[in-house]
Amino acid sequence: MSDNTGSGVFSSDLRFAIVGCGRIAGRHAEQISRVGHLAATCDVILDRARELAAPHGAQCYASVEEMLGSGNGFDVVAICTPNGLHAKHAIAALGHGCHVLCEKPMAISVADCGSMIQAAERANRRLFIVKQNRFNPPVAAVKKLLDEGRLGKIYSVHLNCFWNRNADYYQDTWKGTKEMDGGSLYTQFSHFIDLLYWLVGDVKDAFAVVDNYAHNGIIEFEDAGVAALRFHSGTLGSINFTINSFERNLEGSLTIFAEKGTIKIGGQYLNELEYQRIEGFEITDLPAGNPANSYGHYQGSMSNHGLVYDNLVDVLRSGGVIATNGFEGLKTVEIIDKIYTAARREASH
Repeated sequence: MSDNTGSGVFSSDLRFAIVGCGRIAGRHAEQISRVGHLAATCDVILDRARELAAPHGAQCYASVEEMLGSGNGFDVVAICTPNGLHAKHAIAALGHGCHVLCEKPMAISVADCGSMIQAAERANRRLFIVKQNRFNPPVAAVKKLLDEGRLGKIYSVHLNCFWNRNADYYQDTWKGTKEMDGGSLYTQFSHFIDLLYWLVGDVKDAFAVVDNYAHNGIIEFEDAGVAALRFHSGTLGSINFTINSFERNLEGSLTIFAEKGTIKIGGQYLNELEYQRIEGFEITDLPAGNPANSYGHYQGSMSNHGLVYDNLVDVLRSGGVIATNGFEGLKTVEIIDKIYTAARREASH
C-alpha cells in the first residue's frame, strides 16, 4: 500500500528507468508503477538492481552506459545515485534523449549544475529536481500567502534543522564523504535551503561557522553549523543546523517575521503550522500531510514523491508547469556553496 498515492494521475505509455537502487529508489519504483512502466533498473551492485526490477518485470543493468545503450527506449530516467554522481548520470541520460528526474541535491557543485542544465537544453529535454517539501500543506499555504502579498515586506526568516544522524547511518556507505556526499547541508538539509529560496528569494551574502563535534573520524565534514544570510531583497536570514540531536530528530522549522504577520512552520519535517498571526487573515483547514520517509533507525523528509510524479506526468503529457526545474535546483546548490565558502573563509582566519 502506498504511503503517498498522489492525485491519481496515470499514464501507462511513459517508460522509466532508475539509476541507483538504494533506499530512495523503492519510493520511485512505487510511484512509477502508478503513473507508467518501470522498464529498467541500474546499480553497480547488480543484485540491488535485480531485486528492484523483479516485481515490475524490468530489465536490470550494472552500468549506466550499458543501460542507455541497450535500445530499451526510456522516456524518463530517475537519478537516485550518490550526490557526487548526479551530474554524470543525468548528463548521460539527457545525451541519450531521455528526460531526467534527479533526486536532491541536484549536484554538489555549481559547475556541475550548470553542465546539467546545458545538457538538458542541448537535448531539448526536461530536467526535474526532486524537492518534495514544497508540497507540504503548510509550506504550500505560506507560499500562496507570499505570492498574494498578504504578509507585506519580509523582514527576516529563520531556519532550524535539528536532526540526528548517528555513526550507524554512515557505516559502509558513500554518505559522509566530501566526494560523494558533499556535506550535511547537501544530504540532510538541501530541501530546507530550497524552501528559503522558493519562499524568500536568492541570497546575496552569507557568513557562517561550522564544526564537527560528534562525528570525527566518521564523516569528512561538519555535523553542526550556523549561518547568517542577507537576501537580495534585503531580508535577513539565519540557519541553525545539526545532526547531533540526541537519539532522534527534534525539529525542522522555518519562521517568517514580516510587515503584516508572523508565521512558523514546524514539526520535525516542516509538516505543521505551529504559529500564525496575520493581519486580517488566518490559514485554516489545512489538509493532513504525508508521513516522513522512514528508514528504520532514522527518518527523512516528507514522503511527497507521489506529487512529484504527478507533476512530471502533467508536464510531459499535458503541458503543465514544472514544480522544480534545473535552475531552481542550481540556486539551492549556489546558496549552500556560499555558506560553505563563508565557513572556510572564517576557519582560515
